[in-house]
This record gives sequence, structure tokens and C-alpha cells, in this order.
Amino acid sequence: MSPQPTAGIETPSMPSELESPRAKLVYLFLSTHGEASISELESSLDMKKMSLYSILSTLRERELIDQDAERYQLC
Repeated sequence: MSPQPTAGIETPSMPSELESPRAKLVYLFLSTHGEASISELESSLDMKKMSLYSILSTLRERELIDQDAERYQLC
């Protein structure tokens, strides 16, 4: 039995340049939640802030996310 698509829920597309599972997780979280602070990402994803800062920096350099003060969201 194949899974049925859920009405009203879009599956976010993952940029092909994302190879790191952690970067994919952060990107997916932001795509489903709209925006988040570093503290929200830390607690929701159970990741250390130092790792998150590195991932977020890379995502910003690749112009996949924007930062507005302390909030991050997809471009």
C-alpha cells in the first residue's frame, strides 16, 4: 500500500547543494516553522549552539536563509 498525499500539506524541497544531514535538518525545520531563533533551534533539534552557528553561517553564505536580528528564516 503506497502512502497517500495529505491534503493541504506541502513537502518542502531540499536544495541539492545541502549534503550534511544536520544542515538538511535545520533547513527542513525552518521550512516547516517559518522562522526560529538559535535557542528555539537548539531545544527543538537537540543540537549544540556552536554546531548551529556553523550550519546557519553556511546556509547564509549559500543564500538559503536570511537572518533578521536573532531570527532565521528561509530566503
